[in-house]
Amino acid sequence: MANIKSAKKRIKVINKKTLRNKMIKSQVKTAMKKVIVAVNAGDKEAAAVALKGAVSAIDRAYIKGIYHKNAVARKKSSLTRLVNSL
Repeated sequence: MANIKSAKKRIKVINKKTLRNKMIKSQVKTAMKKVIVAVNAGDKEAAAVALKGAVSAIDRAYIKGIYHKNAVARKKSSLTRLVNSL
Protein backbone atom coordinates (compact mmCIF):
# COMPACT_ATOMS: atom_id res chain seq x y z
CA MET A 1 0.00 0.00 0.00
CA ALA A 2 1.22 3.46 -0.84
CA ASN A 3 2.33 5.86 1.87
CA ILE A 4 2.68 9.02 -0.18
CA LYS A 5 -0.45 11.12 -0.66
CA SER A 6 -0.02 11.49 -4.43
CA ALA A 7 0.48 7.74 -4.82
CA LYS A 8 -2.73 7.08 -2.88
CA LYS A 9 -4.57 9.45 -5.20
CA ARG A 10 -3.13 7.74 -8.29
CA ILE A 11 -4.43 4.40 -7.00
CA LYS A 12 -7.93 5.88 -6.68
CA VAL A 13 -7.77 7.45 -10.15
CA ILE A 14 -6.47 4.25 -11.75
CA ASN A 15 -9.25 2.20 -10.13
CA LYS A 16 -11.85 4.63 -11.45
CA LYS A 17 -10.41 4.53 -14.97
CA THR A 18 -10.15 0.73 -14.87
CA LEU A 19 -13.83 0.48 -13.96
CA ARG A 20 -14.77 2.86 -16.80
CA ASN A 21 -12.70 0.84 -19.29
CA LYS A 22 -14.30 -2.42 -18.13
CA MET A 23 -17.78 -0.95 -18.56
CA ILE A 24 -17.06 0.24 -22.09
CA LYS A 25 -15.42 -3.07 -23.09
CA SER A 26 -18.44 -4.90 -21.73
CA GLN A 27 -20.77 -2.72 -23.83
CA VAL A 28 -18.71 -3.48 -26.94
CA LYS A 29 -18.76 -7.22 -26.25
CA THR A 30 -22.54 -7.14 -25.73
CA ALA A 31 -23.04 -5.26 -29.00
CA MET A 32 -20.84 -7.76 -30.84
CA LYS A 33 -22.74 -10.67 -29.31
CA LYS A 34 -26.04 -9.21 -30.56
CA VAL A 35 -24.66 -9.27 -34.11
CA ILE A 36 -23.46 -12.85 -33.75
CA VAL A 37 -26.81 -14.00 -32.31
CA ALA A 38 -28.71 -12.32 -35.16
CA VAL A 39 -26.41 -13.92 -37.75
CA ASN A 40 -26.82 -17.37 -36.17
CA ALA A 41 -30.59 -16.89 -36.23
CA GLY A 42 -30.37 -16.02 -39.93
CA ASP A 43 -32.10 -12.64 -39.50
CA LYS A 44 -30.33 -10.33 -41.96
CA GLU A 45 -32.28 -7.18 -41.03
CA ALA A 46 -31.68 -7.58 -37.29
CA ALA A 47 -28.03 -8.38 -37.98
CA ALA A 48 -27.63 -5.20 -40.04
CA VAL A 49 -29.19 -3.08 -37.29
CA ALA A 50 -27.06 -4.79 -34.63
CA LEU A 51 -23.96 -4.30 -36.80
CA LYS A 52 -24.61 -0.56 -36.99
CA GLY A 53 -24.88 -0.38 -33.19
CA ALA A 54 -21.78 -2.54 -32.70
CA VAL A 55 -19.66 -0.45 -35.06
CA SER A 56 -20.79 2.67 -33.24
CA ALA A 57 -19.88 1.17 -29.85
CA ILE A 58 -16.50 0.02 -31.14
CA ASP A 59 -15.73 3.46 -32.59
CA ARG A 60 -16.70 5.15 -29.31
CA ALA A 61 -14.34 2.83 -27.43
CA TYR A 62 -11.54 3.68 -29.87
CA ILE A 63 -12.10 7.41 -29.45
CA LYS A 64 -11.81 6.99 -25.68
CA GLY A 65 -8.50 5.17 -26.13
CA ILE A 66 -9.62 1.76 -24.95
CA TYR A 67 -8.82 -0.18 -28.14
CA HIS A 68 -5.94 0.13 -30.60
CA LYS A 69 -6.91 1.12 -34.14
CA ASN A 70 -5.91 -2.27 -35.59
CA ALA A 71 -8.00 -4.10 -32.99
CA VAL A 72 -10.96 -1.87 -33.90
CA ALA A 73 -10.47 -2.55 -37.61
CA ARG A 74 -10.26 -6.30 -36.94
CA LYS A 75 -13.45 -6.33 -34.85
CA LYS A 76 -15.44 -4.29 -37.37
CA SER A 77 -14.14 -6.32 -40.29
CA SER A 78 -15.00 -9.69 -38.75
CA LEU A 79 -18.52 -8.55 -37.84
CA THR A 80 -19.10 -7.09 -41.30
CA ARG A 81 -17.93 -10.32 -42.94
CA LEU A 82 -20.35 -12.28 -40.76
CA VAL A 83 -23.31 -10.10 -41.72
CA ASN A 84 -22.37 -10.11 -45.40
CA SER A 85 -22.20 -13.91 -45.39
CA LEU A 86 -25.99 -14.06 -44.89
